[in-house]
Amino acid sequence: MAPREQETGIPFEPASASRLPAKPGVYLFKSRDGEILYAGKAKHLRARVRSYLGTGLGVKTRELVRRTQSVETLVVGSEAEALILEANLIKEHQPRFNIHLRDDKKYPYVKVTVGERFPRAYLTRRLRRDGAKYFGPFVAVGRVRLALDLLKKTCGVRSCRYDLPAETPARPCLDYDIGRCHAPCAGKQSEADYRSMIAELLRVLAGDVAEFQAKVEDEMRKASSCMEFERAAQYRDVLAGLNGLAEQQRVQAPGGGDQDVVGLARDGARAAAVKLRIRGGVMSGRDAHFLAAEAGDADEALVARYCSHAYLASGAAGLDDLPREVLLPAAFPDMELLAQVLTRKSGRRVRARTPKRGAKARLVELAVANARHALEDAVRTGGLSPPARAGDTLYELQDCLGLKVVPRFIACFDVSHTQGAETVAAVATFRNGEPHRAGYRRMRIRGGPGNDDCRSMAEAVRRYFARAANAQARLPDLVVVDGGRGQLGAAQAAAAESGETGVAWAALAKKEEVVYLPGRGPGVRIPPTAPALYLLQRVRDEAHRVAVGYNRALRSRRTLRSELAEIPGVGPKRQQALLSRFGSVRGVRNATAEEIGRIPGFSEVAGVRILSFLNGASS
Repeated sequence: MAPREQETGIPFEPASASRLPAKPGVYLFKSRDGEILYAGKAKHLRARVRSYLGTGLGVKTRELVRRTQSVETLVVGSEAEALILEANLIKEHQPRFNIHLRDDKKYPYVKVTVGERFPRAYLTRRLRRDGAKYFGPFVAVGRVRLALDLLKKTCGVRSCRYDLPAETPARPCLDYDIGRCHAPCAGKQSEADYRSMIAELLRVLAGDVAEFQAKVEDEMRKASSCMEFERAAQYRDVLAGLNGLAEQQRVQAPGGGDQDVVGLARDGARAAAVKLRIRGGVMSGRDAHFLAAEAGDADEALVARYCSHAYLASGAAGLDDLPREVLLPAAFPDMELLAQVLTRKSGRRVRARTPKRGAKARLVELAVANARHALEDAVRTGGLSPPARAGDTLYELQDCLGLKVVPRFIACFDVSHTQGAETVAAVATFRNGEPHRAGYRRMRIRGGPGNDDCRSMAEAVRRYFARAANAQARLPDLVVVDGGRGQLGAAQAAAAESGETGVAWAALAKKEEVVYLPGRGPGVRIPPTAPALYLLQRVRDEAHRVAVGYNRALRSRRTLRSELAEIPGVGPKRQQALLSRFGSVRGVRNATAEEIGRIPGFSEVAGVRILSFLNGASS
């Protein structure tokens, strides 16, 4: 039965807190009536929230815990983003258990006055619509200031406040004498040359810091080799500041802007949509809504349903605070109609977009990540929780392969043989991205001779699904076949003969690492550095390891038995007994006649005869 559409949080209790995401973000403690009591930041949400359920808490914290009924989390990409988002949420909601930021403290930005003919660059805490470019905000102010000073020195950006060229000094300042400025104020540098330096500065501030970092690292090594450790430490801090410049802050956008950012996650009959509210360039919170999804529902249909609920339904929350832009994870046919309705309701133009790249696409990715975590929490509170939280890699794999269900349970088949002999198959299983060895299976292929991999794969799949049906065992969410289209088609047909048609299938070819899917023409190429591809490779390699190991064991056992079979009076059962007791022919050869005679069915006389034969054969 599909879950009903609902809005909920997770209870504030040890069982729920232990399953929170192990990621940076912000947590909100809420009372029974939904009031936000406290907003906090965390590098590791799970560990931080669980700390409130321990002992040794202060009086204020104990009272906060007593009043807290539920906890809501908002996942971000870094500690810096968590710190900025926490400050924004405290200013907006003024939770009673937070120290209120009454001084209206703001984190600084780097401002480049590109509207001037000879632009300047400096730190500021005020955002204005003055045509300048702003970068940030930044938390590690000291290190960013060091990096900016070195950038300005390297690029030759002026530090004076003259309105050039209207205001000009009588002579260049000291910066010109020490080589920090080329004196455009005195006409010693053209506007075009100065603008080219500003373009380089803007490129670094936008995040392209690799080349500049290499220069700073080289200077740091030189200073260290000359034992000038204080100067080396300064370059080290500059590197840290450059890393801060390179980070893309997604929770606060310079220049303002009102946006709703929608993210969607689905897992079979369950789906979650999250809306991040950004007002004035500041993320101020999230709203989560849970949907019932049918097997044939496309993501576009679910996004359309959520938008109808959030913006078009009678009494929908937030209609008095509509944004200027709605960013969506998937386009649907009536998207332009939605924009027209919101434009009419708000009295100003509202746009609906599905960004593919840039800062807005990163915002949608953040909303999708929060939707995934909201869905995980909903699954658990609904009593349908899996053993562990599904990682982002599983959701990434779901997106890459277009699966309707998060592949928490993956099974992979592989076939191994030695020139058509000792043909075996192995099944490796993964649960929540980790090996589940209790589900591993090995089997000898009973089919005819030869090395027909497709026939062997079909037999292995047929026997696996037959056994699962008899035991009423849970079937995999995704079955991976080691091979190409031929193996995939044979495996899928064998499963269909067993009546199993609802399982997702994929084949991973070894050489080019192309993923083949049923009914899809060209193979899917997952980026080489993607964690989803690495997970598929792990599953495939584990199945291959088990299959090859089983094949080698059978081949070795056959070799041993062929040597023991030459001993007069030792048949197959006696060969098996000797191998079970001593493990190998060498073990039998090193045994005594008395030890062999103690094996059921053997005598000391037989032991003497066996040892005489083996020692004679080895001499």
